[in-house]
Amino acid sequence: MLKVKILLLFLFISISVLAQNDTISKKELRKQEKELKKKTVSNDSIQLTNGDILVGEIKKMDKSVLILKTKYSDSDFKIKWHKVKTIKSNRYFIIAMEDGDRFNSSINSINEKDGKILLDSGVNAFEEDLINIIYLEPVGKNILSRLTIDVDFGMTLTKANNLKQLTSNISGTYLANRWKAYGHYKTVLSRQDGIADVNRMDGEITTNYFFKNDWFAQLSSVYLSNDEQKLELRSTYKAGAGYYFIHNNRMSLGTGAGLAKTDENYIDDTPSKSSSELYFTVGFNKYDIGDLSLLTSVILYPSISEKGRYRTDINFDMKYDLPLDFYIKMSLTYNYDNMPIEGAAKDDYVFTTSFGWEFN
Repeated sequence: MLKVKILLLFLFISISVLAQNDTISKKELRKQEKELKKKTVSNDSIQLTNGDILVGEIKKMDKSVLILKTKYSDSDFKIKWHKVKTIKSNRYFIIAMEDGDRFNSSINSINEKDGKILLDSGVNAFEEDLINIIYLEPVGKNILSRLTIDVDFGMTLTKANNLKQLTSNISGTYLANRWKAYGHYKTVLSRQDGIADVNRMDGEITTNYFFKNDWFAQLSSVYLSNDEQKLELRSTYKAGAGYYFIHNNRMSLGTGAGLAKTDENYIDDTPSKSSSELYFTVGFNKYDIGDLSLLTSVILYPSISEKGRYRTDINFDMKYDLPLDFYIKMSLTYNYDNMPIEGAAKDDYVFTTSFGWEFN
């Protein structure tokens, strides 16, 4: 287990290392920097639907929230994207559109045309609807500006049977121009008089590469250690492709499929085994509901090498944002295997509530 934890930690840190290899070439970036130097440096400005005008520095827009830094506020403004009426800037941005297109461009609202913007890459210029932008970030930002890290903990203490339970979760996402990396590491430790200790760990590293029209390729590794199902470690390595049916400033709904290889080591003397599987997944993320966001995914693994066997993993997270980047989260994880080893349970689930902090 120690080796596994070291491996997961290494893989998680590798998200930040990979982040240094952005898809914008150095030659292209130098060209854009030269173009910017030719222009007069000025502040970004936005006008809200209520008529207010804010002047400052646009740091990022993601999941329907624009982050604006100003000189007259100690903290950054977080503004719902649908509240933005116009935007003006002389900088280049990494931009992702609702239809899946991704490119580098300047962005300025068009006078006399409500909700319309002019995107100019230096080669092509065209009009678009402001609301169709789903991601926005200035070109040339450092690694940390694209990295989001969540850390949360939960604890339960009861006098009855001296119950002590600790849950922890660390997750991170790095979003570049053409690819995204995600990783998480979750643990549940439970101690209670008269009952065997419960230990559970699950981790994941996933990388998506985005194509046009909302298609993407995916590589992923998933790990599970679970006393209830007598798993010392289950390692699943996946490669496949997916498609977003919905991908906008309110929600995303995507699906994917591919091949998987699974290695399983058990707590008892049961011999280790490897199997080949298909996988089918559906993921839903809803984030335009005030301070609340929902994330759920369902993955089905029908076995190729073991006739009649299939597994299912279900994850659900509900997160409520608090001031100062703190949050409260409720999570449900469910694992099912219709052909477990002798003496092991077919399914296991864990429901947790936790308090955490987000770095962005």
